[in-house]
Amino acid sequence: MKQKLIRNANQSDKIQVLNFCKNSFSWGDYIQDVWDSWLSEGNLLVIQNPNPVGICHAFFSKTQLWIEGIRVDPNYRRQGFASELVKYVESIAKEKQILFSLMLIETNNSPSLLMAKNLNYQIFQTWNYYSLAPQITNHHKIKVGNISDNYEISHYVKSWRWLPFDDKELFSLSSQNKIIFSDKSGEISIAILSDSEHFDKIMIVTLFSGSSSNTLELISYIQNYGANQNYKKIQLLTREKLPFLDNLEYKISFNLMQKLLS
Repeated sequence: MKQKLIRNANQSDKIQVLNFCKNSFSWGDYIQDVWDSWLSEGNLLVIQNPNPVGICHAFFSKTQLWIEGIRVDPNYRRQGFASELVKYVESIAKEKQILFSLMLIETNNSPSLLMAKNLNYQIFQTWNYYSLAPQITNHHKIKVGNISDNYEISHYVKSWRWLPFDDKELFSLSSQNKIIFSDKSGEISIAILSDSEHFDKIMIVTLFSGSSSNTLELISYIQNYGANQNYKKIQLLTREKLPFLDNLEYKISFNLMQKLLS
């Protein structure tokens, strides 16, 4: 029997991998839409036995490993392939002296949550995904720019990666007017705007919801901004449950899993 091998993916793996990914969820999968981008970025890994039976993609920042796209051929599940992929990218992160590893798992995906917990990951935060329709609106009062140093933000979402929010990111996003907030009435609400790097005309919003009135001001502005910039979709990620609105649709919730590597 040939030994299992973890290696960098190549273009010749694409057809076989996409074949076992196409029914990962009830709605299908997105791997076919990001494969070329991830391959170009690097750190797209396959595990073969002897043919490819699993994949994952790793994204390294200065202090954090982000693990995404873990997939295993249904015929080879419950044999530890996903765990081996995770351990492999963790070993790379440790060599880089990276402190934390994070991954995102749907709250009702019991097998993946169990795998993560067996690898000593813990639930760090729970996030909710909403779809917001772009729409011309006229009633919103928001502010653009820096935010109070007293408001602590650990991560923001960029292309469905929860990235550390540090002084460098704060300066970059502020200078691009990508941070908006409302402190009109009650606790401040903050939103960070970004474009999807993998899908055209998709806006991704990280929302930190304070008072309902401030949050509604931001949502109104975001809808209007999205319509004026011709976005097709607005994907909104927040830790809070949002009020019912005609153009705001709750989709799903995720656990942000974290592990200390040092």
